[in-house]
Amino acid sequence: MAGVWDWIANRLSGGAVAAARAEAGLARDRLRDAIEAIPEGVVFLDGEGRYILWNRRYSEIYHRSADLFRPGARLIDVLREGVKRGDYPAAIGREEAWLAGREAMLRAGTGERHEQQVADGRWLMIEDRRTSEGGVIGLRVDITELKRQAEALEQALARAEAASRAKSEFLADMSHALRTPLNGVAGLSQALEASALNDGQRTLVADIRASAGELERLVLGLLDYEEIDAAARAVSPGQAPERSGAPLKVLVADDNPTNRKVVALMLSAAGAAPTCVEDGREAVEAWRFGAFDAVLMDLRMPVMDGLEAIRAIREAEAASGKPRTPIIVLSANTAPDDRAASAAAGADGHIGKPIDAETLLAALAVASASSP
Repeated sequence: MAGVWDWIANRLSGGAVAAARAEAGLARDRLRDAIEAIPEGVVFLDGEGRYILWNRRYSEIYHRSADLFRPGARLIDVLREGVKRGDYPAAIGREEAWLAGREAMLRAGTGERHEQQVADGRWLMIEDRRTSEGGVIGLRVDITELKRQAEALEQALARAEAASRAKSEFLADMSHALRTPLNGVAGLSQALEASALNDGQRTLVADIRASAGELERLVLGLLDYEEIDAAARAVSPGQAPERSGAPLKVLVADDNPTNRKVVALMLSAAGAAPTCVEDGREAVEAWRFGAFDAVLMDLRMPVMDGLEAIRAIREAEAASGKPRTPIIVLSANTAPDDRAASAAAGADGHIGKPIDAETLLAALAVASASSP
């Protein structure tokens, strides 16, 4: 009888093991499906920096080294071989120092982001973060197009600045050319009016002075309009407005790190000074303790959403008497109800994603100009 019970126990034990293995296999399949659905490159390493799992996008990003990827291979060894192949331009001439720096980042695993260029000219955003088990999860995002847009924005800014300088010089020359003869006409007619004139001559001089005065008002009005128009156009193509010569300080609230990067690059390239936070509560706290000229607010965020954060800022302004800070919503929610909700909460504008740099900077210029 004892043998029968042993046989039954062994069969039950074997069934439990098989079930556990099946469950583990199902979990691995689900994990692989999940990371394959992520549009960025994702890699998992163990505590020794060895490959465990990576998705197809990771292999595509590093296609020149994909033949080296295998479970158990050390990432630093793959990087070393990539350096030998010339895959990393920044490593040329300083190979060991580059590898040492990259290995130090892997060991630290703080999630600090840095940019990396590969041999075909593409730019990647790299982030490695330690997991609770001591391993590393890495994220690789192709930011080549973002870099191209930032460079184009800088070039547009340089062209706008050159055009603004040329316009200012032209306005100065035109002002001098028009004001000088107008001054002569007005002065001479005034002197003539003071001389001995008959009634008919005095009437003619009065008409001359009146016409000169009207012409002066028209010319000066034109110059004032051109000067204002020139300033507005210098801002709209790619230059953030300034306050008393200082860069515009802008608070950016968005829970998506890529979105924060995009907006920060746009603002920095335009000469503004961005400060980024990850949710509405952080936005309110940053606003309380920072002197910001404008706030860019996402709507859907954890902890506190954008509408709550806008209302909290407006209530704090009312209670403290602080000047009104321009707030512009940046959101993928662009329906009429969403825009109405933003306005009701106290936003000064609502821009839909994807964000266009010129639209953003123009909105900042308008909001800053209308704020006290």
